[in-house]
Amino acid sequence: MTLLTTEEYKAIAKGLTFPTQAFIDGSFRPALSGKTFDTVNPATGEVLARVASCDAADVDLAAQKARDAFEDGRWSRLHPRDRKEVLIRLAKLIKRNARELAVMESLDSGKTIFDCEQVDLPETIHCLTWHAELIDKIYDQVAPASDNHIAMILREPVGVVGLVLPWNFPLLMLAWKIGPALAAGCSVIVKPALETSLTTLRVAELAMEAGIPAGVFNVLPGGGAEVGEPIGRHMDIDAVSFTGSTATGRRFLRYAAESNMKEVTLEMGGKNPAVVLDDAENLDRVAAHIVNGAFWNMGENCSATSRLIVQRGVKDALLDRIKAHLREWPMGDPLDPVNRVGALVSRAHFDKVASYLSKGPKVVMGGKAEGGFVEPTILDVTDRAAKQAREEIFGPVLSVLTVDSLDEAIALANDTEYGLAASIFTANVKRAIRGARAIRAGTVTVNSFGEGDISTPFGGFKASGFGGRDNGIHAHDQYTQIKTIWVDLADDGDAAVA
Repeated sequence: MTLLTTEEYKAIAKGLTFPTQAFIDGSFRPALSGKTFDTVNPATGEVLARVASCDAADVDLAAQKARDAFEDGRWSRLHPRDRKEVLIRLAKLIKRNARELAVMESLDSGKTIFDCEQVDLPETIHCLTWHAELIDKIYDQVAPASDNHIAMILREPVGVVGLVLPWNFPLLMLAWKIGPALAAGCSVIVKPALETSLTTLRVAELAMEAGIPAGVFNVLPGGGAEVGEPIGRHMDIDAVSFTGSTATGRRFLRYAAESNMKEVTLEMGGKNPAVVLDDAENLDRVAAHIVNGAFWNMGENCSATSRLIVQRGVKDALLDRIKAHLREWPMGDPLDPVNRVGALVSRAHFDKVASYLSKGPKVVMGGKAEGGFVEPTILDVTDRAAKQAREEIFGPVLSVLTVDSLDEAIALANDTEYGLAASIFTANVKRAIRGARAIRAGTVTVNSFGEGDISTPFGGFKASGFGGRDNGIHAHDQYTQIKTIWVDLADDGDAAVA
């Protein structure tokens, strides 16, 4: 989309009508308790709207309606071609309303309008379209047969699924989950993050307009204890897909174990390394990737480059180039399309990120935190046990660690409880492949920062992931069960072959 002026975005913001109620069984309704919570613009502190604050009673109602929809087959037994057409209509409706959604997302999350317009909305639309097109192209299997049997291996929708979203990419993570879940034929109960509920509720409205039947797509805003835990413990929810912190992900495993042993897929935190070796080519290009990886979306990204592990011989030259590129990332009003760094999502998160800057490693650049905004910051970390080198900060803070060899770099990259993403920069193909194979992470990029694309599975090792992957064909595994149907073809007089 072509970017507008700040004044034009602010005019759009003034004209927005925010959805504020839960969405259950095809209609908006208040929380059964009547309670609400304030959703706040983190850049200004302004209350945008009072949103329905759901709880376990609303989860029960949504689960009942989702189950009814699933069992009567209004979506789960719809022909794959028909489900595809509905999801494509939803993607087109999102595209038609993309500017409104981008401004709403920026206001609610503190994300820059630049990112919302140029990254989040286009990728959201592409994700939904990609999974829609895949619906009638995933083939089931037939096992090796004999004269006396045929064995079919089928995918079936898992049932009612709880989708628990993070606040850092509200629309995109919604698409990552509803794309394959709805494609599979599941009914879904979406819990948006407390901080960022507005765009998910708006998409629910568009989903009804697209033709998704009542009861199939439900949205319950509210807190983790009030909505997330009841979803995790509900006896009639068949699976949960969660994106968020490792601490919360562990709770969902416990909820499943203590309830109905529902399927659980977790995409969690990271302390992601970028390894730059002394033979890396074009340090200016390397620096551009490092800056993008560390400071895109204010570092509020589970795959953000939060550790730069650099060989001593190129450290100074690389840092000079990183600082030069970082000057092209202005911070300020998220609705000003010039700005690349906006506000952190909440006061509580701002305080957490700012605490990493109060004392400790030497500040190479940045270091200021004020009014909900944290300046992109580079720290030179000499103590490898320092919290800045080990903990997930989830903010615009890059910790620089110096090494003398590839082996030392790989050992340091793996010296973490996480294993989500990593990158390695070198001109030597063998070193690149050796390093990528040796780093314990779900995605390793060579000479670039990134997460792959919609066709490549995304998820982590160790404390970064559990139970499956988002994106690609593999994402559909979260939302399907595998069933074997064995057909005995033996004549009555023949001995059946088992």
